[in-house]
Amino acid sequence: MMLNNLLQKMMGSKEEPRSSEVARKRLKLALVCDSLEVSDEVLSNLREDLLKVISSYFEIDRAGFSLDIDKTDDYSALVMNTPILSSLRR
Repeated sequence: MMLNNLLQKMMGSKEEPRSSEVARKRLKLALVCDSLEVSDEVLSNLREDLLKVISSYFEIDRAGFSLDIDKTDDYSALVMNTPILSSLRR
């Protein structure tokens, strides 16, 4: 799915995801968070902390930032997508 999003951005496609796809993704994230016992507050705090740290090094598109948890039978993975607009000079 992420590769598809990357290809769409590279090709200039601004196609909005269907509401059913967004709802499915949100439900999947909620179920994974429940099984990992991760609260919405913890995810929200983590999101803000990550945005703060990354923003000290890069100018980023905050609206395009996404944070998800993918879970398989073998592992759980924190997946972050951060559109970088430019690096900050230090």
